Amino acid sequence: MIGLIMFAAALLLLVIGYPVAFTFGAVAVFFGALAAWFEIMPDGGLVIEFYEEFLSMFSMMPFRIYAIMTNKILMAVPLFIFMGIVLQKSDLAVRLLESMGVLFGKIRGGLAISTVLIGALLAASTGVVGASVVAMGVISLPVMMRNGYSKSLSCGTICAAGTLGQIIPPSIVLIVLADVFQLPVGDLFKAAVMPGLMLVGVYVLYILIVAFINKELAPPIEIDDDASRGENIKNALFSIIPPLTLIVLVLGSIFAGIATPTESASLGALGSMILAAMYGKLNYGMIRDASLETVKTTSMVFAILIGATAFSMVFIYSGADEIVETFMTTLPGEKWGFLILSMFIIMFLGFFIDFIEISYIVVPILLPISAIIGIDPLWFAILIALNLQTSFLTPPFGFSLFYLKGVAPPEIKTTDIYKGVIPFIILQVLVLSSIVIFPAFYGFGGI
Repeated sequence: MIGLIMFAAALLLLVIGYPVAFTFGAVAVFFGALAAWFEIMPDGGLVIEFYEEFLSMFSMMPFRIYAIMTNKILMAVPLFIFMGIVLQKSDLAVRLLESMGVLFGKIRGGLAISTVLIGALLAASTGVVGASVVAMGVISLPVMMRNGYSKSLSCGTICAAGTLGQIIPPSIVLIVLADVFQLPVGDLFKAAVMPGLMLVGVYVLYILIVAFINKELAPPIEIDDDASRGENIKNALFSIIPPLTLIVLVLGSIFAGIATPTESASLGALGSMILAAMYGKLNYGMIRDASLETVKTTSMVFAILIGATAFSMVFIYSGADEIVETFMTTLPGEKWGFLILSMFIIMFLGFFIDFIEISYIVVPILLPISAIIGIDPLWFAILIALNLQTSFLTPPFGFSLFYLKGVAPPEIKTTDIYKGVIPFIILQVLVLSSIVIFPAFYGFGGI
């Protein structure tokens, strides 16, 4: 039971607000010492025996840290982060939103549709959820407000579009899950393309339907622009084609087997600097700031990973993994019972903790059980990734909601954001359910 109490204690500390990496590390050390004490106590062990037991528990820790440092899959993480930050600082989002707004603004719900499409492009080029939500919140939200768009629809669209970076490659979530599942990153990227496009399509369809039913929610706008239609299309293509070319080069090289994900990430990092130079934004200051932000973000990811590794070692040493395995394999409904409960646990934990902690703490507990039951690991990984994306939107702790509230105009209330995301959460759950019920449609083996 020590392992289960340890898990509850870690979750409580995270909810209180303690730093994630230090929480997992400290909890692992404290409960590891407790487990070592209970191990030798029945035999009347001495202090020296306790010390030996405690050290043996963490004896493999240096080797695990070294394995993390030399992991070729995880090398792609800082490169994709750098690529995303450089593109963000080159005002890519501004250019895309302005161009797409001119193209689609005259359609009822056109601004919202533009936001979804730009969210998908930003997801495939930057993959940084916070940056996408903030950029669209600063640029797109005021425009929609000025043109009479519903507050809730505007907020919901921006939050949902911003979180597409969780599922559309090259997603950091997918790279992390590929490492945990020990699956090729390219396979996971390929498997995520269709669910990502399905989400985009469902979002656009929903906006078109609600704008048609209630014409006051998303009225068409008159573009005060002297340029011809052909000139507008030309400008839009000039904004869209360069990042789209970068996306095709990065993902295409992975899918075609020409380059590994790490090599493609290097290509993406170089390509992002070339795009920044094209837009006149490349300079020493920008590269320095992007590099510093990359180091900070990457350090956070790997610090969490080291803390999670220590946590997992103590969890397994205490025997808690066997308790969880016995419980999960004896659920009513067998495979379906395990799958439903797993999805519920991940969604619930997503209210409180980030995807990295869930990926390195919860998923390794569920993974051996899914292997025993016989669940397709690629399918299970995509379900988890989509579930983690849903948790970014779910009130009251969804990260995207906080990102948007931080940059929203004063007239936007928190309740407007909550009301706006609910339909998109339902749409995400429906897409997730469709992948569960019809795995073959998406190319998975299923149960």
